[in-house]
Amino acid sequence: MRYVIFVMMLCLSALASPTPALAAEETVILMLGDSLTEGTGVAPEQAYPALVEAQLRREGYRVRVINAGIGGSTTATAPARLRWHLRARPKPRILLLALGANDGMRGLPLAQSRKHLAATLDLARQHQLQIVLAGMQIPPNFGKAYTAEFKAMYPALAKAYKLPLIPFLLDGVAAQPALNISDGIHPNPAGHKILARNVLPYLRPLLKKP
Repeated sequence: MRYVIFVMMLCLSALASPTPALAAEETVILMLGDSLTEGTGVAPEQAYPALVEAQLRREGYRVRVINAGIGGSTTATAPARLRWHLRARPKPRILLLALGANDGMRGLPLAQSRKHLAATLDLARQHQLQIVLAGMQIPPNFGKAYTAEFKAMYPALAKAYKLPLIPFLLDGVAAQPALNISDGIHPNPAGHKILARNVLPYLRPLLKKP
């Protein structure tokens, strides 16, 4: 009889107290991008996704940032990659979409780029993810018209989907030799600190206050 009472007390105790996993539930932020997000040329802990996670944790937010940057990737890969990450548990709750630079640098048709980005946003919406879109800009290698259309693609998508838009992920870093590695394209550790500062104001409003 005493054994039965002991088991019942254990069950009641378990019901009354949240499990450690639930008590420490984290908001998963998925950063889906290319080499700029991956952190080409720097250590993983120096790339802006890791810096964002560290800063938010210092501020008391319970977050885990997934660096889903793959060097050389274009917008065409985005829907399938997001679909793969949505299989994870716990599922991401916030998506930072930072793709398109390679499309522009290769002069790919922007109608296709818009289509791929829109498909990714649609998929994220279907899964109730909160979304931040990171704007990109490119040099005028393919002419002024293409460059302007590329830049305008991001505000247009943000307006259509009513999303917060980071106007330019590389603001303050692009074309600054002191903030990039030797290729002049990818940020160095100092440059990634600026990218983190560019991103953080758009993520905080989506998180529960600590």
